[in-house]
Amino acid sequence: VQLQASGGGLVQAGGSPRLSCAASGRTFSRYNMGWFRQAPGKEREFVAAISWTSTNTYYADSVKGRFIISRDNAKTTVYLQINSLKPEDTAVYYCAASSRYGSSDPSAYDYWGQGTLVTVSS
Repeated sequence: VQLQASGGGLVQAGGSPRLSCAASGRTFSRYNMGWFRQAPGKEREFVAAISWTSTNTYYADSVKGRFIISRDNAKTTVYLQINSLKPEDTAVYYCAASSRYGSSDPSAYDYWGQGTLVTVSS
């Protein structure tokens, strides 16, 4: 599976960007998907995950209630809707695919996109 993230950019605080991650390969629908982010000078951290059927979603406490993960298997795309953007959300956002659902451990993910940078202006 090859992943291509997009949708980042310079966004004002309070904004609501939507990140997309397009996947290639016929097996996309079999993978559980996740979003991670890495802020400057910090380690990569888990943001959200969604099961391959979209039945289950899982969020980091820091984004719960503001971020929404979703997927469209027909379009082989996973999304991350970010609401009420805050300066501390500034980071490179990565999508990743895993055969296991619900893991917040980056090592559980088999495939990674190249990342898309979200910069929040105050």
